[in-house]
Amino acid sequence: MTVIRLLPPELINQIAAGEVIERPSSVVKELVENSLDAGATRIEVDIEAGGARLIRVRDDGGGIHVDELPLAVASHATSKIGSFDDLEHVASMGFRGEALASVSSVSRFALTSRVRDQDAAFRIEVDGGKLQAARPAQHPSGTSVEVRDLFYNVPARRKFMRAERTEFAHVDDLLKSLALARGSVEFRLSHNGKPVRIWKAARDQQAQLQRVAEVLGDEFPAQSLRIDHAAAGLHLSGWVGLPTASRAQADSQYFYVNGRLVRDRIVAHAVRQAYADVLFHGRHAVFVLYLELDPAGVDVNVHPAKHEVRFREQRLVHDFLFRTLHEALAQTRAGLGTLPVTEAVPMPAQAHPAPVAAAYPSAWPSASSQSRLGLGTREEPLADYAALLGQPSFVPAAAAPLPESAEGEAPPLGFAIAQLKSIFVLAENAHGLVLVDMHAAHERITYEKLKSGRVGSNLRSQMLLVPLSLAVSAREAAAAEEHAEALADWGLELSRSGPATIVVRRIPALLEGADVAQLSRDVLSELAQHGCSRRLQELENELLSTMACHGSVRAGRRLTLPEMNALLREMEATERSGQCNHGRPTWVQLSLPELDRLFMRGR
Repeated sequence: MTVIRLLPPELINQIAAGEVIERPSSVVKELVENSLDAGATRIEVDIEAGGARLIRVRDDGGGIHVDELPLAVASHATSKIGSFDDLEHVASMGFRGEALASVSSVSRFALTSRVRDQDAAFRIEVDGGKLQAARPAQHPSGTSVEVRDLFYNVPARRKFMRAERTEFAHVDDLLKSLALARGSVEFRLSHNGKPVRIWKAARDQQAQLQRVAEVLGDEFPAQSLRIDHAAAGLHLSGWVGLPTASRAQADSQYFYVNGRLVRDRIVAHAVRQAYADVLFHGRHAVFVLYLELDPAGVDVNVHPAKHEVRFREQRLVHDFLFRTLHEALAQTRAGLGTLPVTEAVPMPAQAHPAPVAAAYPSAWPSASSQSRLGLGTREEPLADYAALLGQPSFVPAAAAPLPESAEGEAPPLGFAIAQLKSIFVLAENAHGLVLVDMHAAHERITYEKLKSGRVGSNLRSQMLLVPLSLAVSAREAAAAEEHAEALADWGLELSRSGPATIVVRRIPALLEGADVAQLSRDVLSELAQHGCSRRLQELENELLSTMACHGSVRAGRRLTLPEMNALLREMEATERSGQCNHGRPTWVQLSLPELDRLFMRGR
């Protein structure tokens, strides 16, 4: 048998480097986070050869005293925590104390620092883990760290580095995420001596939104919602993209917990559920969100690179995120997102005709006198649904009243002027031309009314002729026992019959014909993992969506002007009416400047 022995410090640091240093961007992350913890307001990052040849990070932070420079590159030496209580209330970006020791063990390393209000700066160098004595140097207040020839003494690790362009792209993405986290700090990035990014310090919310636009694209501010909500000791702020601003990949999602960028399954699940009713399948939401909570309520010490966290109250955090985002997205009513008209190409006087509503006031009946859009012979699915609710008949909820507008002012979606190919409604509003997909719009209106009717009624349940016994995990069986009452409210009766078995006795009548075993397992899996489940509601919503689709006005049907205007008013009063039940847009705005450009007017 081999002899047990202590590992040499150099090997210990190189092993630690394998845990926290995956590539050059990992080094940049550790160094920039140290600068942020030092109170820096300006951070410069210089990269050469994608970071393989040089990584230099300069800051104007508090600096390091000459006597502490050797400790800065020692293992598990830090100024950020000193007791177990500090570990439970971590408020800094870094706290482990192994980053610089690990980096210096696999590179040619130099650190130069000058403490504020002191005249002299000092520099230390480490080559392959061998520390040289500190010597005087020229440097302004703050700290510079140089990392040259990364992994030069660990050839196996160096072989895994990618092409220069790929490695720099990772550094660029990292700096973007840090720039979003700390809007008050100026960041500069250069590659091979050429400036690449400059993010000026953002002093207010508008400047911070401009920084967000630089990262996510200039069109994001106009296609996003501002979030700012606090409850139960949690505060969520930031911006979420409208469903129309979604992407094919989840590469524009930034979520910060107390200023730290994290990837968390609880967060991902809550966001996905909040967008479930408005996002087209296969698409991913775009957002920049900041969650603030007591540091004692989150454990950041669960991953060596601090990419993950663990919430002490996971269900509370999940429900808070879901409800906040769900309610915000519910306000995405058609017309509310209409943008002010941008500055147009100079036009001759009277080039644009007066609004149609002003020219022909008698053509537009008031909202109160407009007839509702009839369902014709397609009321049968709604009647079936009403029977399942135990109601004699289903009466659609009245549309929410619209705020009164100034006299003569057109409503957000304007007034209908024509119907195109019996598919689209054309309307004129204050900004230009509005095109509405009449089936998609009416589908959303009908769907929201069905859901409203469901919320206010007791759902009937269907007793199974033969109770179904299912084998599940012990954790899922415990979840069935714990949440039995809540599940019964949804019409699903489950009871635990053994350590890892359950019995299903009732299901919601609305879901008759569903795969009972799969439904039960899906619900229990979510309950066991997240402490809550919306699977029953999602299945019901899928059925209601199908009913709404069949109960909505079809393409090919000719509408009268009062019917078209009634549809527009219903859209303005209906939650989530900017998208149909499947996440597709229901309306498009073409402004007058856009129309002018199409016809090259004013040029």
